[in-house]
Formats: sequence, C-alpha cells, structure tokens
Amino acid sequence: MRTFTDPEQKRKYLTEEPIPRLILTMAVPSIISMLISSFYNMADTYFVGRIGTTATAAVGVVFPLMSIIQALGFTFGHGSGNYISRALGQGDVENARKMATTGFLSALIAGAVFGAVGLIFLNGLVGILGATPTIAPFARDYALFILIGTPFMAASLVLNNQLRFQGSAFYGMIGMGAGAVLNIALDPLFIFVFKMGVSGAALATILSQIVSFFLLLRGCTRGGNIAIHLKEFSPSLARFKEIARGGTPSLFRQGLGSVASICLNFAAGIYGDAAIAGMSIVTRVLQFANSAIIGLGQGFQPVCGFNYGARLYGRVRKAFWFTVSVAFCVLAVFSIVGIVFAPEIIAIFRKEDLDVIAVGALSLQLQCVALPFSAFVVGANMMLQTIGKPVKASIAAAARSGIFFVPAVLILPMIWGLLGVQMSQAVADVCSIILSIPLVATTLREMKQMEKMQNQVPGEG
Repeated sequence: MRTFTDPEQKRKYLTEEPIPRLILTMAVPSIISMLISSFYNMADTYFVGRIGTTATAAVGVVFPLMSIIQALGFTFGHGSGNYISRALGQGDVENARKMATTGFLSALIAGAVFGAVGLIFLNGLVGILGATPTIAPFARDYALFILIGTPFMAASLVLNNQLRFQGSAFYGMIGMGAGAVLNIALDPLFIFVFKMGVSGAALATILSQIVSFFLLLRGCTRGGNIAIHLKEFSPSLARFKEIARGGTPSLFRQGLGSVASICLNFAAGIYGDAAIAGMSIVTRVLQFANSAIIGLGQGFQPVCGFNYGARLYGRVRKAFWFTVSVAFCVLAVFSIVGIVFAPEIIAIFRKEDLDVIAVGALSLQLQCVALPFSAFVVGANMMLQTIGKPVKASIAAAARSGIFFVPAVLILPMIWGLLGVQMSQAVADVCSIILSIPLVATTLREMKQMEKMQNQVPGEG
C-alpha cells in the first residue's frame, strides 16, 4: 500500500499515475471490503435460513429498512466525499477538512433521529415493509436492533466513503472488513449458542457496525487523510447544497432501492412466504456479485474526482471506459456461473424447501442474462455523480430500482403471475442500460469539448 504524508502528495499521485494501474490499486481494497460486507449479509441469510423459511423471509422484509439507513449514509458520504476529492484536486485542503466533519456529524445526527422514530413506530413499520402476519414477529425482532444501531451504520458509511474519495480505500477496507469478519463469527454464537434466533443475527450486525465505526474513525487520522475534528463542524446552506449535489443520486439509488424491495416483498408475498424467501436469497446473491463491481467503481471515483478537479478530462474518459470494460468481463463470468448453477446456489441457503429453490433459481437465471450490461449503468452513475452532474446522475441512479423496476414489479405479475415477479429486475436492467447511453454520451462529449478549448488557450491545464 502506498502511503502519503500530506494531501498534495496524494493529488500528484492520482493525477499522474497510469490509469489502469491507478484504478486497480485504488479498487482492490474497496473490492475486498465490499465482498466481505456482502458476504456477511449472505451469512446472515444463511444462518437465519437454518431457523426456517419464515425467518429467512423476515430478513428480506427488513432489507428495505437497511437500504434506507444506507441511503442516509451514502447521501452524506458521497455528497461530502465527492466535494472533498474535487477540493483536494484543486489544492483546497481547508474546505475539504470542514466538509469532512460536517458530513460525518450530520449523518450521525440524522441516523439517531431516524432510529428513534423507527423504534417508536416499530409495529407499523414492519407492516409497511411488507411483512405478512407470520413473518411480522421475526421482522420486529430483527428490525429492533438494526434501528438501535442506525447512527453507527450511517456514520460508518460516511467515513468509509470519505476515505475512498481521498484515495485511501485501504483504511476503509480494514474498518469494514474487520466488522464483517466479526459479524460472521458472532452470527452462529448469538443465533444458536445463546438461542437468540433472528434477534441474534441483528445484534451481531450492529455490534460489528460499531467496531467498524471506531476503526474507520481511527483510519481518518492516518496516511495523510483528513481527520474528524469537532471544531471543523461548519454547517451552512452552501455545504448542505454541495452534499445534496453529490449525494442526491445515492439517495435516489438507495431510497428507491428500498421502495423497490418493499414492492417486491408485497408482490412476492401474494405467492407465500417461500416466494419472499426465494427472492430475498436472490437479492443477496446478486448483491454479492454487484459488490465487486461497486468496489471497482469505488476505485474509479477518486481517480475521476481528482482528475476532473484538475481539469484532466482525457484521463477521466480513459478511466471510465477502463472501469466499464473490466466490470463487464467480471459480471459476464458470474452470469455464466449463475445461469448454470442457479438451483445449487439457492439451495445453499434453504435446501430444505424446494419451493424456495424453484422460485429463486429461475429468478437468478433471468437476472443473470442482463447482469453484465449493468456494468455500464454502474460506471455511468459513479462518473456522473463524482463530477457533479446531479440531475443526470440521479436519473441513472433511479432507473434500475425506481423508474423501471417499480412499474415492472407491479405490472408484470398481473400478466404472468409469479413469473412476472421473477423477471421484473431483468426487464428493469435492460431499460436502464438503454436510458444510460445518452446520459453518458453527452457528458463524455462535453468533456472532450472542454479539453479542446483548454488546449487552445496557452497556459491552461
């Protein structure tokens, strides 16, 4: 791991190192962190699956709640992180420091408020999330601890993203990875040894998030990163506008992802708890595949932000296409494996229930057909968000889980029944790719024009 003693050294590295090597160096810690985090989400599903189909479905029902909490963290984390990377690219360290603390503390406060409100209305909340009468007791047990830990979950995501956007994904990997490993160790202990059931899985998750929180906070003090200091807390309309500018796409992506999950729970719930459980397992499996691509994209983002801030537009374009190409190849391999071994993959989580396997296997196969092309959508969203194109980025972010998925999951089951539920995500993915192409094309064209204009002015660049 390359170490830096000050932000200027980091800026020079990110704007001069060859693009392929730079992105892969930045991406490896993020990919490891994302894969580990996704793996412990699957571990929750695996261990809870030993309890029963209804308990497995309960984890799927609470998943939208966790998506909302992630939306809070990513909104403040991406919003402040995007600004920090561009500011450091321009050499403006003072404003970067103020934004780091402001984004962090704002997320901590927002998380505390959200958690408190959720606890007050817990009984009604699980119904809104799509719990059936049989699933509701398990869902309440799981959601209780998740809501208690909301401030730590949201703030951890802010710290992790701020570290990434400063080009220090290694420290983020240590913080998130350590929490994930702890979660995997605590799951069987709490669920089976202490006989806490679904509550034990949730408690393991929250204790792990708290450990990650403090490790990430420590990581901010190392490697030339911006440390969090209360005296730097500078809330202002201008800063919150910048956070909104960079974070709104994440709010759309994660928030609409939560809405999509709720719609999916209701649509699948018509066909029983096994359908909800099957679709929940597919969501976790594909989240694992996408986590590697998101990790690659997270390696691309600081490169994109620093070079765009330094007005090195050619490097931004080159970095985008390199990221999309690598992501496509990785997802193509996963898709082949998913299509061929779909029943076996679903059976890992709930081999005792053939209905769960049947529902999940077909859905996984259908979604894997379109999966490789989502590499372009992910790359588009991350580039547009990082360079400060909030409208385009929000459209790209909202497409997959909102603009196309929600109508698909509501309409297609009316025509094809359960098959309509299973094919909804694949249909939404295809439509999202078509929508993203003109958004990216116009942006790349703009950067090419700015580069030409810059080269025509002596002394610019």
